[in-house]
Amino acid sequence: MSIIKSFSVGNGDMFYIEHGSDNFSIIDCNLDSEQKEEIMDEICKIGGSKGIMRFISTHPDEDHFHGIEYFDERFHIYNFYCVKNEATKTDDSESFKHYCSLRDDTKKAFYIYKGCSRKWMNQNSEERRCSGINILWPDTENTQFKEQLKIAKDGGNANNISPIIKYSLENGVVALWFGDLESEFMNTISDEISLPKADIVFAPHHGRSSGKLPSNWLSAIDPKIIVIGEADSTMLDYYKGYNTITQNSAHNIVFECNTGKVHVFVSSSNYSVGYLTDEGCADRANEYYIGSFDTHNK
Repeated sequence: MSIIKSFSVGNGDMFYIEHGSDNFSIIDCNLDSEQKEEIMDEICKIGGSKGIMRFISTHPDEDHFHGIEYFDERFHIYNFYCVKNEATKTDDSESFKHYCSLRDDTKKAFYIYKGCSRKWMNQNSEERRCSGINILWPDTENTQFKEQLKIAKDGGNANNISPIIKYSLENGVVALWFGDLESEFMNTISDEISLPKADIVFAPHHGRSSGKLPSNWLSAIDPKIIVIGEADSTMLDYYKGYNTITQNSAHNIVFECNTGKVHVFVSSSNYSVGYLTDEGCADRANEYYIGSFDTHNK
């Protein structure tokens, strides 16, 4: 069994994967003063029992690394995964400075790209099993991607240097993250990426219309659930025709992933959807069971 949790952190992203193996993965953070201690208490309690912790940064924007200096103070980052970049900002926040120190650290940084491999990310050893994480994008030789790297280096938009991250559980869930990739860019590279069927998709750019997934990607992925993030509701695309969970209403979302099955919990006691089956699971601490679904791999 593994746990995927999407934190409700306002206009930003923060996830963890509590792997069934001796791994713990964080994807992005957005820690404000009101929630940061509570969130980090949970991170330290759960992740502290694991032998390997990796922090995966999708891209250098404040709503994806805000408070990373506090995160590092509480739960030391020794494995920092990011796309290799030289992004700059006209206004250097403390969090951006800390991001850069990790990004440029020759001992802590591991640069991710399409097909990359690393022990315990996607390679087993006699010591421990891997995490089941694979990187589907970027292709570092792709011309359009190189153009986006230059834009970020010159202090411009960094959204389109985001990777595509796949997490899979043997005979179980497949989940995809796209960072803040934007529709226009995704459409330019849509024929250059082969995407698997996936059960859970975290919609790019917090679910905004500006990050709507290309139709051919959606057809290939055939998602069971699309999680729409916490952007302003007037800016969201609700992916008509697909099952969705809207984090603005559901708040924290937990996916309890088992062989062939996922149980879903949210922190809003009033939230419900009609497409999940009721298998009678008990509520978790501060999280309410809303139903279950079968995975593509079962």
